[in-house]
Amino acid sequence: MTATLAALLLPGLMCDQRIWAGQMDTLAPLGARAIPGYNGANTLQAMAAHVLAAAPPRFALAGHSMGARVALEVVRAAPDRVVRLALLDTGTHPVQPGEADKRYALLALGRQKGVEALVDAWLPPMVSPRHRENAALVKRMRDMAIEAGVDQFAAQIAALLSRPELESFLPTIAIPTLVGVGRDDEWSPISQHQDIVAAIPNSHLTIFENAGHMAPMEAPEAVTAALKDWLVAGQDGDR
Repeated sequence: MTATLAALLLPGLMCDQRIWAGQMDTLAPLGARAIPGYNGANTLQAMAAHVLAAAPPRFALAGHSMGARVALEVVRAAPDRVVRLALLDTGTHPVQPGEADKRYALLALGRQKGVEALVDAWLPPMVSPRHRENAALVKRMRDMAIEAGVDQFAAQIAALLSRPELESFLPTIAIPTLVGVGRDDEWSPISQHQDIVAAIPNSHLTIFENAGHMAPMEAPEAVTAALKDWLVAGQDGDR
């Protein structure tokens, strides 16, 4: 009987394992486990070290948003341990002009008025316009982000604003790589993901219809199907 290939799923900014809740019924029996967070780490490299400390010797790795950047640092630190890679709703560009000011403004809002105010300013652009009136869906996202808290936001934006260069690293990634993005992702648009696919040799792009930046929660069936195909493809040939 063929052994199951373990897979780790990494959350993004202000998220935890709940971002992957829509995938786990299908993927957990295939060996997937969602990582809840990064133990307060404030650099991507420290987040990657936290993941590696709990990871099996060889595994598939998927990350959403900031979690995809963490996944890339895991691959950089331990290239022989990661056998497949999935990068969802993310970017690989350096810090952009004005980015720090926008992130620090949200942090200041959170410090002054509380995490609810921060989340209510940060979350709507992360969601497809077609889902912003879906009260139940938005509540699940909002509750998750509020529970993360202002201090976690501060640590994670510090990590993002000190992120290492990726332009020279991406072409060295040789493992099969899924790049996925919500059609309506306004924060990390399709063009960013096309750039990633152009840079990583053995990669392909999947677009999730009717989803924004929070694609695993907005289009759970489509994301699950893509990740199932990605993971099953590795069960026989990538160990």
